[in-house]
Parts: sequence; C-alpha cells; structure tokens
Amino acid sequence: MEKKFMDSEKVEYGFGQHLILDGYGCNREKLMDLDFIYNFLSEYPSQINMTKIMPPYVFKYYAPVPEDWGISGFVIIAESHISIHTFPEKLYMSVDIFSCKPFDVDKAIEDISRLFEVQKSEIRLLDRGHEFPRSIRAVERFIRTERNQLAV
Repeated sequence: MEKKFMDSEKVEYGFGQHLILDGYGCNREKLMDLDFIYNFLSEYPSQINMTKIMPPYVFKYYAPVPEDWGISGFVIIAESHISIHTFPEKLYMSVDIFSCKPFDVDKAIEDISRLFEVQKSEIRLLDRGHEFPRSIRAVERFIRTERNQLAV
C-alpha cells in the first residue's frame, strides 16, 4: 500500500493526530460480532504503540429503524481514545483514533481495512490543537521574550 500520510514530526505546538476512517462494504459478520469488536479495541492500542488504560466499553444498540442497529465501542488510551461504530445491515463502520502521540497512520488504515475487509473507505486526518503548547519551557521562553519586547 502506498504511504498517503507521514508520521508527524515532533513539534513544539499541536496536540495530536485524529484519524477518521469510514469503511464501506465491510465484512458483515465482523461488524456484528461483539467479541471481535471488543478484541479489536483491547488489542489494537499496543499494535500502534499506545497505552490502554481501561478495558474497552462495547455495546449493541438497537435503533428505532431496525436496519440501523449496530455495535459501538471505545477504549481510553493514555494518549486519548479509539472508537468504533458499526452498522452491519449497511456494511458500514466508522473508526476514530485520536492521539497526542504520533502514530503510523498508514499502518492503522491498512490494519483496519484488512481486519474489517473494507472495500471502499473515506479517510480524513486532522491535526488537532494547533496552539497546544507541547513544551511548557518553550512557551515560557516565548512569553518572556514577548513581554520583554512589550516593556521596551
């Protein structure tokens, strides 16, 4: 698979990456398998070097419109979270991975696409918290310099 996204470089500012993957034509059996979804959320954080800090929370949802039922779940990781929502009758799922720690986005896309047998996908990658100070010392130097210039 061709690399579409590059790992984020270490920067002084910016909170992190948020991968949004919408998958179409997925394997229906996997989308409706509570244990499969649970295991994905439980095991996947370590595969992208993240730290799971609680067991996944996964539940089946029965919608007022019968074909909209599905499974939703999330796992909190030290770096933020991973969530999934499935719609087995529509062969659709959405996965979000939000992390303050850089991760291999291309690997995540490839892994999820393979695991759920995604036929077509929409992918978005957001850089969140552009002004989030990664290094308090760097921000402190910046503020002192700015204040000194204003005092002159």
